[in-house]
Amino acid sequence: MALPPGLVRIDRASPVPLYFQVAAELERAIESGRLPAGTMLDNEIQLAGQFRLSRATMRRAMQSLADKGLLVRRRGVGTQVVRPLVRRKVALSSLYEDLAAGGQHPTTSVLHNGVQPADGATARALGLPEGAPVLVVDRLRYARDEPIARLRNHLAAEHAELLGDEALEQHGLYELLRGAGVDLHAATQTIGARAGTAPEARMLNETRGATLLTMERTAYDQQGRAVEFGSHVYRASRYSFQLSLPAQ
Repeated sequence: MALPPGLVRIDRASPVPLYFQVAAELERAIESGRLPAGTMLDNEIQLAGQFRLSRATMRRAMQSLADKGLLVRRRGVGTQVVRPLVRRKVALSSLYEDLAAGGQHPTTSVLHNGVQPADGATARALGLPEGAPVLVVDRLRYARDEPIARLRNHLAAEHAELLGDEALEQHGLYELLRGAGVDLHAATQTIGARAGTAPEARMLNETRGATLLTMERTAYDQQGRAVEFGSHVYRASRYSFQLSLPAQ
């Protein structure tokens, strides 16, 4: 399809390269939903004619969007808009907060919320005896009504009254803890990847065996006490972590 009039504005007097202007305008349109996922675009020649650009300029703009995962180009089929990848900076914040800040309209489905005995890994992470009662919260997190991650968190059983299903559906876990006066100060975190199981694939709308990102995090308060131990899986096709690496 031809792009709607006014969707892309080009300033030919600007020092910013034309391909970059086109790519930036299209990226904003995709991320805002004005150019929804699934939209089939005209070919490069037609789009170049629509904007009075050279084919090489239009090709470079489209390729930059394809490199970012915003377009899929298939020979004989055409160019299609896909959902933008959710990128999350690695910081001591909850996924809910990060998605909300990025305009991703997060929603949550609570799969399990109850007290049970701590297994060995959970007990070690929280500094508790194995078998001690801990609150286990298991949730499915959505961004724009699409499943993004399964989040499993373990906390001291004393937080059970604070973390009801309704509160967890409407707020991020860390927001609720901070609202109750729990001061989250630091965390240790491990990021990895593995093939998803069949139940995980069904839950996250992925194919069986698709790669999932994994994250384990233990968060601590100002006194160095472990507050929460999380073990999460994320769709690698829809999600990535972003890190800043300062020079030493």
